[in-house]
Amino acid sequence: MVRLQTPHSGYQWDTSNRRFFEGWYYRITLPECGQTFAFMYSIEDPVGGKPHSGGAAQILGPEDTSLCRTFPDVKRFWAWNHCLGLGHWGKTDLAQAPGYLQPKLFEEHVREGYQGTATLHQGILHDPSSGQSARWHYTIEPVYGWGDPSSPQQSTAGLLSRFPIFEPGWQILMAHGRASGWVEWQGKRYEFANAPAYSEKNWGGAFPQKWFWINCNAFEHETDLALTAGGGRRGVLWWMESVAMIGIHYQGKFYSFMPWNSEVYWDIAPWGRWQMQAHSQQFSVELIATTNRPGTQLRAPTAQGLIYACQDTMHGELVLQLQSRQGNHSKLLLEAHTTLCGLETGGGPWNGSWHSGD
Repeated sequence: MVRLQTPHSGYQWDTSNRRFFEGWYYRITLPECGQTFAFMYSIEDPVGGKPHSGGAAQILGPEDTSLCRTFPDVKRFWAWNHCLGLGHWGKTDLAQAPGYLQPKLFEEHVREGYQGTATLHQGILHDPSSGQSARWHYTIEPVYGWGDPSSPQQSTAGLLSRFPIFEPGWQILMAHGRASGWVEWQGKRYEFANAPAYSEKNWGGAFPQKWFWINCNAFEHETDLALTAGGGRRGVLWWMESVAMIGIHYQGKFYSFMPWNSEVYWDIAPWGRWQMQAHSQQFSVELIATTNRPGTQLRAPTAQGLIYACQDTMHGELVLQLQSRQGNHSKLLLEAHTTLCGLETGGGPWNGSWHSGD
């Protein structure tokens, strides 16, 4: 597992009182029933005593239904600095400082909260106002981090990610893995073995103006394929820039289309259609993703705190084409399709489609 640990897997807060947030995302996809569970965790201004200090847990569940709970007490949040590990305790009979618990102890003593590492994810949430509830417990076997699996893992946003020059930071923690366990959602139990799993995180003291995201590792007839693509308009020191990237893990290889090694183009509607192309010296890729679903509004950390700022679906349709390039000649390496693609647009303003170069 150590060889697949990505840079920035640990908690990034430097204990200062500057504006700061960190967010984590765990997802499992269940191809047999065509559903997905996406878990989103955040902590804002963990120094405490600030207007936006607090944590939250959100779940995007079957048919894009959602559940959200806040955890106002930042002192009940914990995270590891050296590797991926985090949790937040809500209701519990434990008087000790919060930290990682053996799964059985967590189940016995934490009546609301969550904990997650690179290989375990567990939690329980209740919403008294709506009666909604969720419980989950599954283990994870990482397959791909971010980069060639036989080489040191890479920073998603490049070597300067460790400095607060480009904010927020963004790191894919696990592009592809296999999850086994169960989720109970509104009283219905979903059991699974070797389900496609994914995780990422972001952090910083500044927030993107607008962004888009395309993600899937559950393709038809392709069990060893993972795609993450996205872009945003973000602050860089005293100016703003728009950047985008595409990363593909396929049959033991990593195909990287980043601003520093490729030309990346995009045409993203405010909702309903995501189109990207990218060209490096050796390869090219094209993505066309669409959805007829309305999507679900989700909360995200912003300069104004945790507010509804993005729209998501886990039921997008995607066609991916990957080609090798040699001079003026190209060869199709892969054409893949899915109807279980995660799609998101966020921030704004979205005055019509957003094109690369805008």
